[in-house]
Amino acid sequence: MGLMDYLKGQFLEIIQWTDDSRDTLSWRFPDEDKEIKRGAQLIVRESQVAQFVYLGEFGDTFGPGKHTLSTENIPILSTLKGWKYGFESPFKADVYYVTTRLFTGNKWGTSNPIMMRDQDFGIVRVRAFGTFDFRISEPKLFLKEVAGTDNQFRLDEFADTMRSRIVSVFTDALATAKVPVLDLATRYSELGEALLPIINPTTQGKYGIEITSFILENASVPPEVEAAIDKRSSMGAIGNLNDYVKFQMAEGMAKGGGGAAGSAAEIAMGFGMAQNMMAQGVFNPNQGSSPPPLPGAGAPPPLPSADILTPAQVAQTLGVAEADVLASIEAGDIKAKKIGTQFRITKAALDEFLAK
Repeated sequence: MGLMDYLKGQFLEIIQWTDDSRDTLSWRFPDEDKEIKRGAQLIVRESQVAQFVYLGEFGDTFGPGKHTLSTENIPILSTLKGWKYGFESPFKADVYYVTTRLFTGNKWGTSNPIMMRDQDFGIVRVRAFGTFDFRISEPKLFLKEVAGTDNQFRLDEFADTMRSRIVSVFTDALATAKVPVLDLATRYSELGEALLPIINPTTQGKYGIEITSFILENASVPPEVEAAIDKRSSMGAIGNLNDYVKFQMAEGMAKGGGGAAGSAAEIAMGFGMAQNMMAQGVFNPNQGSSPPPLPGAGAPPPLPSADILTPAQVAQTLGVAEADVLASIEAGDIKAKKIGTQFRITKAALDEFLAK
C-alpha cells in the first residue's frame, strides 16, 4: 500500500445512509475515527436530514440532495471550528441522520387513571388509550431532548421514552379543552381532531415532534360514573314524563291491570286520584264530609278536571248517593274499570252516561 492509498483511507470522502429498517428514527454515521476532508460528498435521501455536531454543539443541517462540503455550505461549522481563512484542513465531526417520514399507528395509553374535573360529575377518574401518527419536525430539538447520542435510536425506544410524555400532554390538553365526560365517551374521532391544536404546540416546542393524527380509541370511567351515564341516557329515552305515564296507564287498562304495565297504570292512576282528592279537599281535616245535595236543590257542580274519577266523585257530580252510582255500574249503565276492590270511571264514560 502506497502513502497516498494510506492517506486516502484516513479520510471520509462519501457520507451517506441507506435506511432499510423502517423503524429507525436517528442514526449516527460511523466515522471509524476518520476525518472529513474538504470536498467530501454528503448524500441525503428523501425523508432524511443530516445534522452535523461538532464538539457537542449543533452545526449545519442538510436536507435531501448531494452536497459537496466546502466553506460555503458549512458556515456554522466554519464558525465553530474557527477557520479564519476557509475550510482547507480535514476535520472530525459527528453526522446524525434523522428520518423525517411519517410514523403511523403508535400506541399510547394511561397506565393509571387520570383525574379530571367534569362539569356534570365533579372529579372523575378516567382511563384512555389510542394511537397517534407523528413525524420529526425539528431534528436538532429531537436529538437533544429525545434521541440523545444513541448510535441508532429506534421506534421501540421512542415508545418507551415518549409514552408517558404523550399521556401527560393528553391530560393537559384535556384539562385545557374542558371536555365533558359524556363527550369523552361518545365522540372519540371528533375529540382527537379537537385536541390536535392543543397537543402539537407542546410536542413541537418540547420534543421537535409534530403529531399529525391523534386518535382516542377508548375512554373508560369508574362503574359508578357509568351507572350515572346510563341513568341519564334512560331519562333521555323516556322523554316527556307525563306522556310516558299516560302511555303506561293505557297499556295497563288494555291488559286488564296485569303485569308490569298494569302495576304502572295502577300507580299512575293512584297518583291521579290522590291529586284529584286533594283538589276536592278530601284530605282537609277542617272540612267535614257533607252529604250530597238533594235533587233539585240547585245546579250540579261542574265535572272535575281529572280524567279518572271515583264513584264518590261521580255521585257528588250527579247529586246522588254513592250507592246509586255503584248500582248503575253493576247494571252496566255506567262503564267502569275495577282495579283491586275499587271502581274507577273515566270522564268519557261519565259523559257517555249523561248523554243517554
